Amino acid sequence: MSRGGEIDKPRIAAAVREILLAIGEDPDREGLQRTPSRIADAYEELFAGLREDPRHHLNATFDEGHKEMVVLRDIPFASLCEHHLLPFTGFAHVGYIPRGRIVGLSKLARLVEGYARRPQVQERLTSEIADALLEELNPDGCGVIIDAVHTCMTIRGVEKPGASMVTSAMRGGFRNRPETRAEFIAIVRGGRT
Repeated sequence: MSRGGEIDKPRIAAAVREILLAIGEDPDREGLQRTPSRIADAYEELFAGLREDPRHHLNATFDEGHKEMVVLRDIPFASLCEHHLLPFTGFAHVGYIPRGRIVGLSKLARLVEGYARRPQVQERLTSEIADALLEELNPDGCGVIIDAVHTCMTIRGVEKPGASMVTSAMRGGFRNRPETRAEFIAIVRGGRT
């Protein structure tokens, strides 16, 4: 699914050139000559999630009869804060209780990546992943926890390096059953249940 069509790299490069001029730089000096096109290439990659529907990764399931919790921890991701277009990076932890049908683990990582590769806020990113799992896999329940560092807070503004933000989204049994939620959180933390 394409939300915005193909990226307009010449337009991005022209805008970056204007930014360089606006901050008092010379975009024609040797070190900056290729910067506008480099940024256009980077934005094509960083916003690739705008040109796909990440839910399609959950279409390939397998009937294994498994009905116990499945958790993929420590999925690294990078996204750009939609307020400043500065990076936030961290780890997503995704879990679900299948009703017999499972999805490949790489598909969970691709789901995270698809939603992360667009202008984002962490709260929405967390919910989008959980909602996609719930709607596409129809599990007994699912949960997502994301822990990330936001450079819009660490290198500018309040400048608090080392601060991280944690968000969670619990659906179905993960929300309704405290013991299921506790098991998921313990697994994410690396504990044994």
